[in-house]
Amino acid sequence: MAAPGTPRALAVVVGGGIAGLAAARDLAEAGHEVVVLEAADRVGGKLLRHEVAGALVDVGAEAMLNRRAEGVDLARAVGLEVEHPAVVSSRIHSRGAMRPLPRSLMGVPLDLAALEASGVLSPEGLARAAREVDLPASDLGDPGDPGADVTVGDLVDARFGPEVTDRLVEPLLGGVYSGLAREISARAAVPQLVALAARGSVVTHGGAVPTTYAGPVFAGLSGGMGALPDAVVAAGGLRVRTGTTVRGLRRTPEGLELLLGPTTDPELLRADLVVLATPPAPTARLLADVAPAAASELAAVETASVAVVTLAVRAADAPALAAADTSGFLVPPVERRRIKAATYSFSKWAWVREAGRGLVDGDDVLLLRTSLGRHREERTLQADDAELVAASLSDLHALTGLDARPVDTHVQRWGGGLPQYAVGHVARVARVRTAVAQVPGLAVCGAAYDGVGIPAAVGSAHRAVRELLATRVTWADEAPRGMMEP
Repeated sequence: MAAPGTPRALAVVVGGGIAGLAAARDLAEAGHEVVVLEAADRVGGKLLRHEVAGALVDVGAEAMLNRRAEGVDLARAVGLEVEHPAVVSSRIHSRGAMRPLPRSLMGVPLDLAALEASGVLSPEGLARAAREVDLPASDLGDPGDPGADVTVGDLVDARFGPEVTDRLVEPLLGGVYSGLAREISARAAVPQLVALAARGSVVTHGGAVPTTYAGPVFAGLSGGMGALPDAVVAAGGLRVRTGTTVRGLRRTPEGLELLLGPTTDPELLRADLVVLATPPAPTARLLADVAPAAASELAAVETASVAVVTLAVRAADAPALAAADTSGFLVPPVERRRIKAATYSFSKWAWVREAGRGLVDGDDVLLLRTSLGRHREERTLQADDAELVAASLSDLHALTGLDARPVDTHVQRWGGGLPQYAVGHVARVARVRTAVAQVPGLAVCGAAYDGVGIPAAVGSAHRAVRELLATRVTWADEAPRGMMEP
């Protein structure tokens, strides 16, 4: 241990998901000794691969935004090959048929002609949506006030009518957040929509939203996103302790002290810097003593549970599926199906299609996945794995005609895996960060703050470390100003 007054270089990151690993990498590059503490028996969080029919495929997150650079930059920095999905469209099952997904901003239509051609809405719903171009700007309060907020669904209902919310916005938000449109914060989840509505017609001003970008919208990794966590650990030379539960955090005159392990065999670990990269509930528990105001805010953040069902079917048994020119489809809640989406991984990713060639007894195999579970619909997941597989196959048969018997299946459950951004979330996050910043050497990051996607989580890690290093003081300097005793 360093002598009093000498800055120590130990930084501890609690949580080995992609945000925690990104923070650990940043800290190591800044010259700190870094320890990552992860309660599970592996790192990666919701990035995970599993063998299905002998192929190693993603059973968690399988893509990241390409237009936001943090995720892609991290993957390339650790030597991984970035791959983009095939240029195939997605569909939406609405009013009894598979229909093209019209150009939109998180389901909010930006092209009324394409919306009409899609057939997603009823004639009445379409007529109501068309009146949006004549509406004045929405009064959403002071744009500089993060507390001036509204739900996505309420904003869309007011401008386009509830059918747009129910049949377009709900399935898109359900795919990203597993949330409910009339409960999710517009400022937190779709800030661009708020900006457009504040100017006037979303459709009129949305015409300026580009339809193409400098590169593809999404990106993945050859071999799966699940390869990223181990690559970050290996490239950064990080010290990782899995199977290590952190039960407490407190301030002492010497720094921050973490209580690890079971009650029967406790361990104390002291550090200069601590980054909490855990979900909101465990983060709230750890902050209870050192930053109670932040703890209270995070304890109020709800989460949604989801399940991913991966199916492997022989291509010969599903010729129509094999010939599909789509990456999959979304299912609005009003359709009352168990699944909320299906992803044709074999069609979307070239590496998945190659992985399925000759996979079972020399036969080509198609790998696809369904997702189930929305916020406040946990009962959907209160079924055993066989029931979730059966529900997925039943819905796939009803919606697409698929009648093939899988050669293998896998069910991955993500309990409480997705934080819900309620109205006022942006202001809540600001309050959390302000409270945490009062504790020298402490920061938070992860999906609970600025976005649930991989680039957003990595971006929150970069921000946490950047702010830590910019404001860091030594504990020897801080203690005389009234350090809280244990």
